[in-house]
Amino acid sequence: MPAHMSRKSDLPFGSEFSPSQIDLADALEMAEAHGGDWHAFEDAVRSAWFEGHATSAYNRGKLANNTKLGMIAYGVIERDASLTEFGRELLATRDDKPRLYEHLAKHILLNLHGMTLVGCIRDMEASGESVNLTTLREALGARDVHFPRGGKHPSMMRLWLAKAGVFVGSRWQVDPFRVEEILGLGVDEFEALADLPPMQRAFLRALVNTGTGEPQPANEIARLATATYGEKFPEKSLPKLVLNDLVAADYITAQKTTGGRGAKPFLVAPTDKLIADVVEPLLEQLSRQTDPKLLKLLRRPLAEILADLDDKDRFVAGLALEALAFKIMRLLDMTYVATRLRASQTGGAEVDLIFESARLVFSRWQIQCKNTTRVSLDDVAKEVGLTHFLKSNAIVVVTTGEVGAEARRYANRIMADSNLAVVMLDGRDLASIGESPARIVRAFEREARHAMNLKKLDIGR
Repeated sequence: MPAHMSRKSDLPFGSEFSPSQIDLADALEMAEAHGGDWHAFEDAVRSAWFEGHATSAYNRGKLANNTKLGMIAYGVIERDASLTEFGRELLATRDDKPRLYEHLAKHILLNLHGMTLVGCIRDMEASGESVNLTTLREALGARDVHFPRGGKHPSMMRLWLAKAGVFVGSRWQVDPFRVEEILGLGVDEFEALADLPPMQRAFLRALVNTGTGEPQPANEIARLATATYGEKFPEKSLPKLVLNDLVAADYITAQKTTGGRGAKPFLVAPTDKLIADVVEPLLEQLSRQTDPKLLKLLRRPLAEILADLDDKDRFVAGLALEALAFKIMRLLDMTYVATRLRASQTGGAEVDLIFESARLVFSRWQIQCKNTTRVSLDDVAKEVGLTHFLKSNAIVVVTTGEVGAEARRYANRIMADSNLAVVMLDGRDLASIGESPARIVRAFEREARHAMNLKKLDIGR
């Protein structure tokens, strides 16, 4: 029976609670009028939407009952059909349909596994897998989200999310920018930093991106902020223009290093306030987009993640590899889009993810992490072959071992003959980044200069 299925499912039961069956604003008004008397509420629902159905009176009553159960499962009404607090919030917006549907969509995304559904669908599309209720059951099950066999729970969620513009065009096509608008998760989403000068804001975001609470050289953080956000930091004025104010705001600690010759940089570390205001909201965002099992890893320093790559448990090593990909691209403030191959599908040896950036110009990055001793020509060729399908601008190949000579020569030829960039990070790079995450700038700058040399224009005069 539907109520039983609702309790067994991680996705809300929604049969007959659907924009194709009822009008949400009218249903809310019925709950306001008859709340406390669920019989009267069901009678009103049946009379409004199911009385004309060519079926028995019993079945018409079941359809009305299903509508009530769906509204309960979505957190709109209580068992007696009275409005919940969330239902009253929806009722207050009933005269503004776009706002009404957006409010419901935000609730679905944040509280009813909606973001898991959206992320799962984007992963499936990125891997070229067809999306339907059967394939969704398996893909969501891999994320520990279940709904009954034969149930239409994702379809009902899709219909409500489509009313807010989350799904557009073809049946399961996600509009990621609409998701960001509804959730307020753009690249400048941290309200706590909104009033800071751009230089201080960029410095803090770069510090957060390193993902460690250990003290780090302030000049390396400034260099990472310059590479990521384009802000210029005068080295001699860094304490005056940036560090002193951030210490006063209780966002960082800063300690002057001593000993040796020459000017010594400050060592900076995030405070509990910065972690609460910025780090935790960032991790909360990622939790809505990624496998929940990754969260514990994403809270750990890169060096610890690298150590887990040697774990004898292939599942543990596979999760660490995926977390490694996230850590590396988050260092450069890239936006996660999708996972093409799950670690469980590759025995923990290989993970492929897609990231994007819209800073200045749009770019899409494929990142392949390999927990193997050597990257081969075939590994790079596979990624190059996928760029047309994924419309990527750059490939990042990360290995815990080394990049083979043939793989490097092939990448050089591809970069010389096309507009693609191929970035190679090996085990030595990872060790260096593990010691000081901001050193990723050096590795990427090295690769960028290498690509620039290969792509030099020979323009005839």
